[in-house]
Amino acid sequence: MYLHLGQSVVTPYRDIIGIFDLDNASWSHLTRSFLERAEREGRVVNAAADIPRSFVLCQGKGRESLVYLSQLSAATLKGRMESGGF
Repeated sequence: MYLHLGQSVVTPYRDIIGIFDLDNASWSHLTRSFLERAEREGRVVNAAADIPRSFVLCQGKGRESLVYLSQLSAATLKGRMESGGF
């Protein structure tokens, strides 16, 4: 099964590590540091046409992780996963 993140970006369920609300998670300096580092390393994929509301952490190739920014809320993405996606 796949989860549609927006802007024609999909990811397999098996690769998803977590779905996070960007407003709540970015209060932590550790999360902000992680996202800044991922951006510098080119591991962030922007799937948001508008202001991102959530991010999805996925297992990438090897030990590297990928971060997908989505304009959809974390609750919407969670609902899509629970309904079976496509």
